[in-house]
Formats: sequence, C-alpha cells, structure tokens
Amino acid sequence: MDKRTFLGVWAAAALLTALPAAAQHSQAPTRIVVSFSAGGPVDMAARIVAEQLSKELNRPVIVDNKPGASGFLGAQEVLRAPVDGNTIWISSVGTAAINPSLFETIPYNTQKNFRPVSLIANNVEVFVVNPKVPARNASEFVEYSRKQPEPPAIASSGIGGIPHLAMLQLKPSTGVNFLHVPYRGMAQAITDVIGGQAAGVFADVAAVLPHIEAGRLRPVGIAAAQRHPALPDVPTFEEQGIAAVDSNNWYALFVPAQTPDNIVADLNAAVGKALANDALRDRLVRAGTQPQASTEAEMKQLLDADTAKWGALIKANNIKPE
Repeated sequence: MDKRTFLGVWAAAALLTALPAAAQHSQAPTRIVVSFSAGGPVDMAARIVAEQLSKELNRPVIVDNKPGASGFLGAQEVLRAPVDGNTIWISSVGTAAINPSLFETIPYNTQKNFRPVSLIANNVEVFVVNPKVPARNASEFVEYSRKQPEPPAIASSGIGGIPHLAMLQLKPSTGVNFLHVPYRGMAQAITDVIGGQAAGVFADVAAVLPHIEAGRLRPVGIAAAQRHPALPDVPTFEEQGIAAVDSNNWYALFVPAQTPDNIVADLNAAVGKALANDALRDRLVRAGTQPQASTEAEMKQLLDADTAKWGALIKANNIKPE
C-alpha cells in the first residue's frame, strides 16, 4: 500500500469511527420528566405531546415519571441533568407557581433555576357535585348550601392544591363557609363525591370528564374566564354571578436556567409545531385539556403572575402543607 492510499484509508476509518458518536448525539432521546405518577392528567398530556414532539425534533422523546415529595423529585432530576435540552420538566401550576409559597423550604426556585420553554395546555377546573345534590348549576348549589344546617363537605386532592385554592376563592364570593375535606390525591376525592361522602369537588376537566359523561358526576360551574370546549353547556362561575373563581391549572415545559438560547428557541419552535397538529389538539381536547403554545416570554409572564396570585391567597388564608 503506497502512502497516498494509506492516508486515504486512515482518513476514512477515522471518519467512520467518529460518525457513530455524532449520530448517537443527534439521536439521543429527549426525556420529559413528570413529577407525578403514570396515568394522571399531567402524565397523559406529556405522553400525547411527546409523541408528536419526537417527530418535530426528529429524535425519540420519552416520558419519565419521577413522582414524590410534592413534585420536588422531578424538578431536582431535571436540574441535575446536562443543560443540552434533552431533559425537560413538565410542570403543573402547582409545582411551579404554588409550591414556592406553600412550603417554607423548597429545593428549587422555579423563576431562578428554570427557564420556560412553552405553555402546552390550559387545564381549567370544573366544580362537580354528586347527582343526588339538588343543584343544576353553581348558583343553585350556593343556595342549597346556605339552607343546610351544616356546611356541605367539599373534597380536594390535598391542602394547598388547586382544588383547595379554588374552594377558597369560592368562599368570599358566596359567603358560604364550606367544609374542606382534603384527601391524599384526586382519585379518592372523586370516588367519595361519587359515593356521596362529599357534596362536590373542584377538579381538572380531564380528571372528571369520563364520570360526567357516564352520569356519575354533575358539572355545575367552570372556574375560568371562558367555557370549556369539552363542556360547552356548563357556564362559568362569572356567568352565574359568582366573581373571582378562576383557577387555571396550566401545564408547561421548563429546562434548567443555564440552557443556551438556541436550544430553547429550537424546543419552543418544535413545541409550537407539535401543538399546531390537528390530531394532537383533538386528542388533548377530548381528554379535557385546552392545548395552547406560548413564547418563552409569555410563559414567564404567566408564571410570575400566578406565583403572586396564589402566594397572596395562601398567605391570606395561612395555609400550611400537610
């Protein structure tokens, strides 16, 4: 073999050796870390979005459940990861904007340690009651509650969660001192409303939609500025003359704060394209969520506003976690 041939073969071999590493890097799977168990509303939204996002990013996108410690474990998992855009945190408003005011010590600061990628869904609360409760809407439920010798029991998924805070919004708007019954999770709270142990519960539309469709629960009011597309006949509290009951449990994607601008921009563009897909949007709406993308700046503004909003309500009611 002459010198020219040898150098050509050596260069080709070096190129082939380098290619797998480059290919592996470009095809490295992206993880969406969920701070909750599989099967819940946040997990459901993550899996629907991940499927389309993998097509937009041209690499696998997997969902990794890290439940526990009120969402802290999932958040810390993302903060320990490399800042290459391949580890993303999906957060509800609770873990991102409520926890900082609810807990005295918290191992992360959402606004300082994380950087928003995009909003992906608005997941508003609907107030549902046991069908045996003689109320067809929120106004009738309030009147029914006023006539009872004891305040009706209102279930929630736990102290400081959106369902609890929505109930606290309802109290000053109606003058009714409802009995709060916190559970350790929404599943048992819904089960006990269906069983009649509690009169009603605020819940994500996604969590109760199958029970509404089956007639096991009756929706009486939407805790948002507009009606929900999956429940077009259910009026908002505002429409029924009950003000200031607005509890949007949004879901959003975040990455560590040090993630470079170009990576965040690429992720934001990919999320926007994914959420523009009609099939994906239809799946999210049918599941009870309202798909919506945002810019990074818009998501930051929403995070700041809700951190202040829920923080003020928590402080005013001296809420302490369980």
